[in-house]
Amino acid sequence: MEGWTVLKGMGLGLAIAAPVGPIGLLCIRRSLTQGQLMGLVTGLGAATADGLYGCVAGFGLTAVADLLVDHAPALRLIGGVFLCYLGFTTLRADPATEAAQLSSRGLWGAYASTLLLTLTNPATILSFIAIFAGLGLVGSSQSWGASLALILGVFLGSALWWLFLSWGVTLFSQRLTPSRLKWLNRLAGAAIFAFGVVAIAFTFKG
Repeated sequence: MEGWTVLKGMGLGLAIAAPVGPIGLLCIRRSLTQGQLMGLVTGLGAATADGLYGCVAGFGLTAVADLLVDHAPALRLIGGVFLCYLGFTTLRADPATEAAQLSSRGLWGAYASTLLLTLTNPATILSFIAIFAGLGLVGSSQSWGASLALILGVFLGSALWWLFLSWGVTLFSQRLTPSRLKWLNRLAGAAIFAFGVVAIAFTFKG
């Protein structure tokens, strides 16, 4: 029974992680410029946030959910500013000429920054609550074991997507010339910056 629940959670995790947004662009860019491991760790930060939000939705932690929703404008503003900063630095970055020397500090920074960026997106928790409610999982009488299996599945499904994305992107990295990488930096940076501007605009509009 728990095995099927894990598989169900993996499907949910994949469905939420797969749409390409600012985190996806960040994972792609870091995979190309700093290697698959850096891209994967970037994605795992998002997967951890998905798992935490899955806990909130799955265990019916309404107080936490209400707190996040009540502070949605501030969280959206913080995330928007962070996205603008990442977009600007990506836009100005020169393409790497050699593989980056990865350190534990660099990997931890990539993980923590993506975790923070995903947690400051209130739409994520709303998506989880909507999906869990639609499946009849919010406030249900299922056991803690089943709930934990579901949350584990969400994390594994999200992590699987980021593994696939970072691995797939690195397969094409050898075909990218410095000139193409420079244009990739510009396009990715502009797109990430645009996501940040939209988040900030919605904050003040709301």
